[in-house]
Parts: sequence; C-alpha cells; structure tokens
Amino acid sequence: MKGLNKLTKRFETLMTATTFAEAGEFETAREILKEDAQPKEKTSQEVRQGLYTSDLAVNAAGSK
Repeated sequence: MKGLNKLTKRFETLMTATTFAEAGEFETAREILKEDAQPKEKTSQEVRQGLYTSDLAVNAAGSK
C-alpha cells in the first residue's frame, strides 16, 4: 500500500506542475518539481527510535 500512496502523491505533483505549466507559470512548475525531487532526510531521532526504514528490497533467501 505504501507504494500506491507514493505513486499517487507523485502523480498529483506531476499534474499540479503540468497545470501551472499550461497556464504559463513555468517557473512555478519547475519549483514544484524541484521540491518533489529532493530526498526526504531522516532525523537522527527517527533512526534511533527505529522509525527509519530503507527503500531497498532485501531477499532473505539470498539471491543467485
């Protein structure tokens, strides 16, 4: 479900930027896309409390 939420948020951001671009607000559209592209940093407190999760998939059985 997390992937679907992430995809929905990304789609919403792209459509918002598209709307601004179509209205001639190119700089605003660029700013929206730039903000969305910046990675969200985890705080050290989140890491200590175990709230940090990696986006990497791990194969517990091992890969060949």
